Amino acid sequence: MTAFVGPIESLTLKNACFRKVLFTGAHSQLVVMCLQPGEETGNEMHPEVDQFFRVEQGEAGFVLEGKEQRLVRDGDAVLIPSGTYHNVLNTSKTTALKMYTIYSPPNHPDGTVHKTKADAETAEAAAHHR
Repeated sequence: MTAFVGPIESLTLKNACFRKVLFTGAHSQLVVMCLQPGEETGNEMHPEVDQFFRVEQGEAGFVLEGKEQRLVRDGDAVLIPSGTYHNVLNTSKTTALKMYTIYSPPNHPDGTVHKTKADAETAEAAAHHR
């Protein structure tokens, strides 16, 4: 694919996978995400990757550097600079959190689909053991 053109909001809202890569370019990657009620991404840090998030449904707590928490809602955006520890928590007990993220540069293999967080953790553990 040479470019991504599409209805990002509806693709994000229809997505039920924890992580699904929609597009990977030379310098960026577009991924839709869905966190179930109470689920979190887990604390992570990308040493050389900036990450942009846009929430399309629900509420999220973004925990930055393990201490600063920001509550974001549908329509809000968050930009995490490289080298910043962050964790995204779905703060709802009933509603899935739907968002898309842009990594710059790409962070996952092109075509990655992780249906659940457990699938993502298994794939990442396998990648780190290579």
